[in-house]
Amino acid sequence: MDIEIAVVGAGIGGLAAAGFLSRAGFRVTVYEQARGFERVGAGIQMSPNAMRVLRALGLEDRLRAAAFTPPTWSHRAADTGDLLGDLVLGADAEERFGAPYLVLHRGDLHQALQSAVPPDVVRFRHRLAGIEPAGSSRLRLRFDGGTAAEADAVIGADGVHSRVRELLLGPERPRFTGRVAHRTTFPSSLVRGFTVTTNTKWWGADRHIVIYPVTANAGELYYVTSVPDPAWDTESWSARCDPVEVVEAMAGFHPEVRAVVAAAPEAHKWALFERDPLERWGEGAVVLLGDACHPMTPYMAQGAATSLEDAAVLVRAMAGHADPATAFAAYEATRLDRTARVQLTSRTNTWGRAGGDTSWLYGYDALTVPLAPPGR
Repeated sequence: MDIEIAVVGAGIGGLAAAGFLSRAGFRVTVYEQARGFERVGAGIQMSPNAMRVLRALGLEDRLRAAAFTPPTWSHRAADTGDLLGDLVLGADAEERFGAPYLVLHRGDLHQALQSAVPPDVVRFRHRLAGIEPAGSSRLRLRFDGGTAAEADAVIGADGVHSRVRELLLGPERPRFTGRVAHRTTFPSSLVRGFTVTTNTKWWGADRHIVIYPVTANAGELYYVTSVPDPAWDTESWSARCDPVEVVEAMAGFHPEVRAVVAAAPEAHKWALFERDPLERWGEGAVVLLGDACHPMTPYMAQGAATSLEDAAVLVRAMAGHADPATAFAAYEATRLDRTARVQLTSRTNTWGRAGGDTSWLYGYDALTVPLAPPGR
């Protein structure tokens, strides 16, 4: 197809969109402000709704080989370890939803997605400065340093601090929740006395921690917390903290939790902000995707999953509409209600604690869901 698309941002959603669009015959270039890809120390959960998308990109076998398959997502009381609820995963979830539930290192997922994008598609060190008309329905993207590029359409997949969203909708002031998250990955051999064999969320009175392996052989562990800290509002995944801070935050937790956090040699910390669902994601031939339009708290492990869903629906809309603006309107209309529901449900931080029906979330299929008419 003789349509040139610029994707701003080479994260999970941006790479997935680029992979799908390239396969569909579109000319795609991804512009990323970073100097290159880095293996950030973080785990990620790929639920069946996400794995169906990754399967369509030809990545399922690779990810199964790298990832850990948890039998459950267990929810336990922080102090006693008493079981509060279980989301049954493993073979049962795969049979029910037609795709596995995997937990893995975020870097392994990102690397797999890179392999789904043709070589030389990604342009690093391109920080977007502006978007403007370029005549004949084309758009010009301006970057810091004076470079520029043109495209027929622009997809803003540039994350929670999206420059594309700011250009479209104006500056946004998110609400700080008064909470921070700590996270890290490290060798499981550093933990003495027991082995982590599933995905567990430990619930305290005003804080929690999620712990799970991120490799197929459980050789590497990940934890992520949510802890009150109203004085620290830095929204950055790269900020480091003293791991002793995490040990102190988990002081009243079960001995297994304390052993895990005490074994970690380093940790990162970022503030958690709330953002309300947007009423619109685009204008003309410019549209948002993933965290750029529906950033959410991490309490349901659906941020990356919904970005992957976006990518699959977007390419289906573009395949069905010759005009990018019409395709983007259909994509937006199809995705708005779904992402708002996930975004607002995650905000409550109750997912999985008492079990419950997961089919509305994990049973969603972005590859077959009916597309809404443009401008619904």
